Amino acid sequence: MDGNGRWAASRGLPRVEGHRRGVDAVRRAVRSAIELGVHFLTIYSFSSENWRRPPAEVADLMGLLKLFVRRDLADLHGNNVRVRIIGEREGLSSDIAGLLDEAECRTQANTGLTLIVAFNYGGRQEILRAVRNLARSVAEGALAPDAIDLDVLTGALDTTGIPDPDLVIRTSGEQRLSNFLTWQTAYAEYVIVPEFWPDFDHAAFHAAIEEYHRRDRRFGGLSGKVG
Repeated sequence: MDGNGRWAASRGLPRVEGHRRGVDAVRRAVRSAIELGVHFLTIYSFSSENWRRPPAEVADLMGLLKLFVRRDLADLHGNNVRVRIIGEREGLSSDIAGLLDEAECRTQANTGLTLIVAFNYGGRQEILRAVRNLARSVAEGALAPDAIDLDVLTGALDTTGIPDPDLVIRTSGEQRLSNFLTWQTAYAEYVIVPEFWPDFDHAAFHAAIEEYHRRDRRFGGLSGKVG
């Protein structure tokens, strides 16, 4: 969800206003996902590297997260949305950790769209945590090294139980992964859109999915399309 700051700067507004409008875009994206029949939607809300931003901006982002959970959790629950949080929980302030736990616990029985919020998340850091946990199991004698295969490592990631993404949408025209779902996106399709995230709407979401359906997904094999 890239381009909040640039959206604000292009309008002579403070960066926090771009982040506020970005939250509005999250709401639209969730509604669009439900309308389009998407089963899993992952939003990259705050990366492990975002802590490097100025303290005032980090504080603004934390405030917007709190506001989103307090204002929107009831609506998400009412729309049968299940919330999953991925990312490092250790070291988070108790109020933030409590809100994340509340969002997951309150919606855990829902069966509609699964909204995965990547918070304090980095793809490399996720893999490192998984490898360390598996190494501990080996050291304790609970796991044999030769038993570690792709499925075992995948099951040790934050996204266990969640299918790999079919489509990654990157806004603002940027053409890099930025440490997002590094393992899981090995065979995802990428759609780069020029809009800054606050301008991302249902039409842009629908167009990205239409583009995805035009792709020929071979997964290393031969084309499944004829003609």
